[in-house]
Amino acid sequence: MIMKKDSEPELEEISEILKAMAHPARLKILEGLMENECNVGEIQDKLHLPQSTISQHLKTLKNAGIIKGTRDGTKICYRVIDEKVRKIIGIIEGK
Repeated sequence: MIMKKDSEPELEEISEILKAMAHPARLKILEGLMENECNVGEIQDKLHLPQSTISQHLKTLKNAGIIKGTRDGTKICYRVIDEKVRKIIGIIEGK
């Protein structure tokens, strides 16, 4: 099936979302954020990755508009804000 020309902007958006998600660590981060808001330290404890690595992945997801951070004192709690991503993760998890 060939897509219509007027659907290109939506396909571009979906392509950017999938590109941002296309890393095992980012998928694990998103799975965790689907359950609860988490800060960098909590994500680090669950995934056993360096803080700098987690921060870099969060930056990629944030720049893609997939997650949002909310300041809570000295910490920033992240959550998934993109409904398309919620659906994609649901499909991956078989829900």
